[in-house]
Amino acid sequence: MRAAVLGANDGIVSTAGLVVGVAGATESRDALLTAGLAGLLAGSMSMAAGEYVSVSTQRDSERAALAVVRRRLRERPQAGLGKLTGLLEERGLRRETAGDAARQLTARDPVRAHAAVELGIDPDDLTNPWHAAGASFAAFTVGALLPLLAIVLPPAGSRLPVTVVSVLVALVCTGWSSARLGAADPRRAMVRNVGGGALAMTVTYAAGNLLGAAGV
Repeated sequence: MRAAVLGANDGIVSTAGLVVGVAGATESRDALLTAGLAGLLAGSMSMAAGEYVSVSTQRDSERAALAVVRRRLRERPQAGLGKLTGLLEERGLRRETAGDAARQLTARDPVRAHAAVELGIDPDDLTNPWHAAGASFAAFTVGALLPLLAIVLPPAGSRLPVTVVSVLVALVCTGWSSARLGAADPRRAMVRNVGGGALAMTVTYAAGNLLGAAGV
């Protein structure tokens, strides 16, 4: 959920900055729609591709670590039992209790036991890069739709204020949500979110305005 909220936040800020910048240069609805759609598609695909690569790398690392555990347990089972006992001791169990627990876990499924205690992963539930990519694509797209619709639907004279207000309200919501999901102070997150979004829109609008005035 927290990743989805942050993905939506990225979609809001990046697309808002883009369409507000274009709005500073032109009032053409077609230009705003084209720029907004291009930014939405480019951003969502970039997020999905980046997440796919990142999670694929993580999955490969998990598989490699599991292969090392399987080989070690196959070649030196007693050493594996001793290692598992030591890890359980480090978690606060007494030596005797840790030894009993390690033997019971090893008798049931040694690979799963070492994966959970030593690596902190579930061999049957490794990270899925396709799921992560799809979630990032969807989250960014949902976030990007807000500034895109806000800039193209209202009349020309109210496009900019409607977009700015809509984006700032949305950033308050995503800042609050991400902070609550992370058990952090919502006020700081909201201030950072709103401040960053407002700065992005100000800079891009000023740049667009200058380019529009110069006839670029």
